[in-house]
Amino acid sequence: MKTKKVPIVWGVIGAGDVCEVKSVPAIYKNKDSIVKSVMRRDLSKAKDYASRHKIANAYDSADKIFDDPEIDIVYISTPPSTHAEYAFRAAKAGKAAYVEKPMAKTYQECVKMVEAFESANLPLFVAYYRRTLPNFLKVKEIVDAGLIGEIRYVNIEMNKTLQPNNVALPRENWRVNPEVAGGGYFYDLASHQFDFLDFLLGPVAEAKGFSVNQAGMYKAEDMVVASFRFENGVLGSGSWAFNTGKVSDKDLTTIVGSKGQISYPSFGEAKVILETDKNGKEEFQFKLPEHIQANLIQTINDELLGFGKCPSNGISGARTNFVLESILY
Repeated sequence: MKTKKVPIVWGVIGAGDVCEVKSVPAIYKNKDSIVKSVMRRDLSKAKDYASRHKIANAYDSADKIFDDPEIDIVYISTPPSTHAEYAFRAAKAGKAAYVEKPMAKTYQECVKMVEAFESANLPLFVAYYRRTLPNFLKVKEIVDAGLIGEIRYVNIEMNKTLQPNNVALPRENWRVNPEVAGGGYFYDLASHQFDFLDFLLGPVAEAKGFSVNQAGMYKAEDMVVASFRFENGVLGSGSWAFNTGKVSDKDLTTIVGSKGQISYPSFGEAKVILETDKNGKEEFQFKLPEHIQANLIQTINDELLGFGKCPSNGISGARTNFVLESILY
């Protein structure tokens, strides 16, 4: 699909917290695109959002976005349980789609989404924006240059506390309601980590894990341990605990090679630490975009205009759901 015109016209379904700073401002501040319409089930909230962001139309029905012939692409920023439904409607309406992560509630939904867009000859993009951020691109640059030698294994460590704002009831916090999110915070956060590793090292061929709910504060798992194997033979392991004390707070991924290692946080501070036998320890700091999805959104616009390629699509997004599901279920 090529729109062959500027600006690219976007419609937004779901305008929650992610849309305030991370994504939608990056769309309408981009020289190649505008946001024409926004939809929320609560019309008053849709109108408030549209007013604050200077968006022309606010709706409480997605029909008006899918029926608008001027809209080229639909940004689906709802909880995962509705991603597939809205994506199918976008494909049927002849529109490209940009879907928040994780791509869907289940891997099978992801597969069907990919098939729908392939049949319609339309692009499907997924909001795994780390593929375009400078700190993560630095990790890829180091690995691709062979500075740490042959990759031996990957280890992911994440510990987070049971903060009050992370322990809302499921009806208030969909991220810990498996019926809506597919899993808990593991699905929400580890999806970013596994997608970047897919970008860096290629697809994961096999993954296994154990999950439990230790604190009993919500329905979803709050502790996960896993092992995984990439198609290229690299092995990996990880642990995700969302129930620890503050002293244990940690977010660190380490990639170990035959000549050194790289470590980096997946969230928060944008830094990369390189340690090699030859040069010792080096640390790199990066400034991230004001609107964190801006770089990825530019690649989407470029692809729609026919002179670029977005690195995060439905096929790669589905692979991440496969890994999450293999570990958790």
